[in-house]
Amino acid sequence: MHDALTGLLARRTVAERETWRSLWDQLGDGKLPAEQAVTLLASLTTRLPDPATLAALHTSLLERRPARPGPAWPASVNIVGTGGGPATFNVSTAAAFVAAATGVRVVKTGSRAYTSNLGSVDLLERLGVRLTSSYEQTQEHLERDGIAFTGPFVYPAELTRLARTVAPLGMKAFGRFLNALGPFLADLPVTAQVTGVSHIMPLDDLRTLADTITTCSVWLTTNDRGADELLGFADNTIHQGHGRQLHIRAGQLTTADGGFEALAPAPEGEAVDHFLAVLGGRAHPAATATVRLNAAALALAGGLHTRWSTALAATDEAVTSGAAVALAQRLRTRRRAPLATGAAHHG
Repeated sequence: MHDALTGLLARRTVAERETWRSLWDQLGDGKLPAEQAVTLLASLTTRLPDPATLAALHTSLLERRPARPGPAWPASVNIVGTGGGPATFNVSTAAAFVAAATGVRVVKTGSRAYTSNLGSVDLLERLGVRLTSSYEQTQEHLERDGIAFTGPFVYPAELTRLARTVAPLGMKAFGRFLNALGPFLADLPVTAQVTGVSHIMPLDDLRTLADTITTCSVWLTTNDRGADELLGFADNTIHQGHGRQLHIRAGQLTTADGGFEALAPAPEGEAVDHFLAVLGGRAHPAATATVRLNAAALALAGGLHTRWSTALAATDEAVTSGAAVALAQRLRTRRRAPLATGAAHHG
């Protein structure tokens, strides 16, 4: 068995980057047995390793990503959650649309469902919104629409190779690890990233990991209700990096009315209609308030606004004017439009 696996199973620190490089080399060469790939994922899912091991694992994956072409995307923000909290509709995806409708440049990463009925990719598929397949295409969408939803090309190819190696078992069983580390593996030239962290995730370890990222500012959002998004009816904390924290009390910025019943996911057959109703302010008021609060956080993280009051006013206008719904509908009509010319890269 590979040294990285024996270390993980013995709960020892595996901080040597060469050990992880060797593991990924074996995976890429097709020399890592399927049972060892399953063991790796099962161990990481059962309990994330200690911070030093997690940092080495994370770095070893980051360094294997191909060189990213093109310039940075100024004043742009990625929003993504770890999942695993109370069941809600796709709040972060809705917040991405609302924020973009206010003028925030949003690049949204995500995945299919691991711990919920519909992940962001599942919902976008039902909406008819196309994922991008290259950095060039992502930039084109961002410049044209102010928002882009990236495909898997932004993640290390090792994740795809792991999925192929453990097939037909599939990756859903290992969702906790993938959701925890995934937000920190996407290679995007954004200015900021806002990541919701649910109560089942190791917040302290993820804070330490976020502090190692130097390419953009990273905000981690938590609350006393265990969800991976900001909630108007909860006490929230935004961890802004290197010990800086912002506390938002329940009802401080939006209504404290409602609860998780207002955020419950719709049945799959009604998910699109419900999602558009939220964007248009026609769902439960607490649902729209939750989306507006998270969209306002994107505006502040990206630097479009410096005050919560003005950011929230802009999100209210995006909802009540119909701008957020109009943006979603515009992207839906482009489903069958010709693909951009940027070369696709799926890792």
